[in-house]
Amino acid sequence: MLNPLEYLDLLAREAAPVEFERPILAARQAGAAADDLAELEEIKVAALRVRALLERRRRREEELSALYDTASDLAGLRDLDAVLRAIVHRARTLLGADVSYLTLDDPQRGDTYMRITDGSVAASFQTLRLPAGAGLGGLVAVSGTPYATADYGQDPRYRHTAEIDTGVRDEGLVAILGVPLRLGSSVIGVLFAADRTERAFAREEVALLASLAAHAAIAIDTARLLTETQAALAELSAANTVIQAHSASVERAAGAHDRMTALVLRGGGVEEVAADLVDVLGGALLVLDATGRELAVAKSPAWPGGLPGLDAADMAEAVAASRGAGRSVQRGDAYVAAVVAGADNLGALVFHPSHPLAGADQRILERAAQITALLLLFRRTVAEAEGQVPCELLDALIARPVRDEQALRTRARRLGVDLDAAHVVVVAAGRAEGGLRQRAVSWARTFAAGRGGLAVAKDGRLALILPGADPAAAARTVAKELSRAVGDPVTAGAAGPASAPAAIGVHYREADSCATALIALGRAGEGASNTELGYVGLLLGDRRDVPAFVGAAIGPVLDYDTRRGTALLKTLEAYFGAGGSLSRAAETLHVHVNTVTQRLDRIGSLLGADWQTPARALDLQLALRLHRLSGPLST
Repeated sequence: MLNPLEYLDLLAREAAPVEFERPILAARQAGAAADDLAELEEIKVAALRVRALLERRRRREEELSALYDTASDLAGLRDLDAVLRAIVHRARTLLGADVSYLTLDDPQRGDTYMRITDGSVAASFQTLRLPAGAGLGGLVAVSGTPYATADYGQDPRYRHTAEIDTGVRDEGLVAILGVPLRLGSSVIGVLFAADRTERAFAREEVALLASLAAHAAIAIDTARLLTETQAALAELSAANTVIQAHSASVERAAGAHDRMTALVLRGGGVEEVAADLVDVLGGALLVLDATGRELAVAKSPAWPGGLPGLDAADMAEAVAASRGAGRSVQRGDAYVAAVVAGADNLGALVFHPSHPLAGADQRILERAAQITALLLLFRRTVAEAEGQVPCELLDALIARPVRDEQALRTRARRLGVDLDAAHVVVVAAGRAEGGLRQRAVSWARTFAAGRGGLAVAKDGRLALILPGADPAAAARTVAKELSRAVGDPVTAGAAGPASAPAAIGVHYREADSCATALIALGRAGEGASNTELGYVGLLLGDRRDVPAFVGAAIGPVLDYDTRRGTALLKTLEAYFGAGGSLSRAAETLHVHVNTVTQRLDRIGSLLGADWQTPARALDLQLALRLHRLSGPLST
């Protein structure tokens, strides 16, 4: 007996198509009539159509669910790679493909490259690149149209390349479907589904893969927009930070300007400027004068320790760089700002901040340097207004004769000069008519004051007294630096050292003669001492100060004979007269040779170990001759 309800049971159980043959087979075995078997066949066909419809709807439901999940992934996009991998995997699952993969466009190289694969086993395939128009994927990328092939290797519609065919063969792919990833009118990549056996892809499968490709394109564009937005936000945040920092530094600069202005108006000094600066910026500040001498030190409470300083050469280079640029300069962790007023180098500020300085903070340091320069100039003006004028003091020291030495010492002490310490006298002469100009005078005063000395313009030349015991070195320094300052060769002669006010005038005349001799010798722009020129300076000097030359050459021996009643001078003359022979000198003096030797040793201790060198010996003999002509030799 026929039972059509069996097919409803088969449909309810979602039985396989082969099971739909069982009712017909059972009816035949039961001897059913031909009409009944034909009716039962029609019922089977109808049931199979219903089953196929239900299968399509189930697949459609799965596809819609997959698209819904993909849309959900896009809504919560966090990781582009994760979303693309999910899309490629769903494409493989829904189409029942062996492999699915996605390629993206590379605008720089003009081709597409493999971005994501699912089900791939060949490394050569996973790194494949498809030139524009080559292979199925290259054609899809160029045309923007889906393409499919049941057997790629045998399909002549596509331009085959060795690289693509090798990758496809290594992966074992036969049937391939590719659809474009579109953003507006642009194709940015291709989504593929492929099988390792021949397969004809249905229209519905093409549509499904195209839908997944659309979602992939949206994911890529969303990720790009998100990246650009994040970058823009980061730039805005950085810009806001910079603006806030700049605003804060401008406010600090304005506050520092007001504080320093008020400080000057209330009569504050260099120490107060230093304290204000470290209070505003934090760190440690060292204020130096032109000689590198410390004028003031200030540290913020949080400063950890001492001041890491620069060596002399680095400091000189940094100050010169700051003067040349008109700005502060950075050297390591320190900032150096020159303290200048016109051509005058007054010193420097060496600042070690507790944090790197912004541009406006450096302007605060430079403003502090300007204020310091004003205060130092004001201090100098006040000193001159109080009658402590270095020019008048030096004029009095080089006058002849010197009167009231104690009063001169007192006046000098007020200017920071100790006349009882060793000093050298330097006279500088220019080659221009009318003598050295005011710029040179200003430089000389600053140079001398910074070293605890004095300077004055006299008879078109400059006279300086400087602490020290090396006149030659002082002369060369003045000649070099003053020539650079005025842009014209300056010649400097020096004499000394002097350790009493009365000796300064004598050394001034010797230094002046030395400068004249240097110019006469064609050595303009150089510096030397009177002892270096010796008798040449006496011959070429315009004043020819014989007593000064004699005193410089043999003065210590003359003084020793006067105090002790010895005959060293006579022994020296006899020694030179005997051509340096000890025995002949002894015969002339009627003494033993050992006595001559002992006297010469004493002379060496008074005149220096080099007294017998040709240059010194010549000066000594000339001095002996001049001394003999001026009076009898001491015995």
